[in-house]
Amino acid sequence: MGKKEQREEKEKNKKSKGPKRASSFEIALSAISCAVAAGFLALGVLSGVLLATGYFIGVIALMLPLAKRFYRGDFLAYCGTVILALILGAVAKFWDIVPFIMFFGLHPLINSLQLRFRWNRIVAFILKAIWFDCTLIAGYFLIYNGFLGGDFLPQAWADWINKYIYVLIFTAGTVLFFIYDWLIFKVQMLVDMVIGKIKRQ
Repeated sequence: MGKKEQREEKEKNKKSKGPKRASSFEIALSAISCAVAAGFLALGVLSGVLLATGYFIGVIALMLPLAKRFYRGDFLAYCGTVILALILGAVAKFWDIVPFIMFFGLHPLINSLQLRFRWNRIVAFILKAIWFDCTLIAGYFLIYNGFLGGDFLPQAWADWINKYIYVLIFTAGTVLFFIYDWLIFKVQMLVDMVIGKIKRQ
């Protein structure tokens, strides 16, 4: 076999191995994402005081596949995260994980798809804000049993908050989402940079 034929054979082998390598990388990255997200989510739910931390780290972990635009891998990692977190003990406090299932675990994926398909930013924000606010309402009933305040606030304040809970959610909740959504976009950019450096090594 001549040099030309050898070069052609090598190029052919590289092309045939490319998709397999990409698939393996997607599986590995998604598996790591799932394991980290599930572990911290379960820890947060079981500890109670670390619930917000577990949510946030879980969300960041699910950004890993998105750094390489592995949308299918990210969705499967999300599904695996929920299942594993429940197996690891979160099932005992299932209602605490509902907001993650409804919104937080899927939000990074939707943001990534928004950029990928160049959805209208205003329309996307409105729809995501409504989605977020509805999740807050679900959490209000499922986690707090329809009464927010309790021992943490004076009775008069708690009564006022619960009386106007829907107004507060669709106003203050939307403002909070604007900040959160911006933060998630920025964190995804940092994750993209880190994962990009790992691949170049």
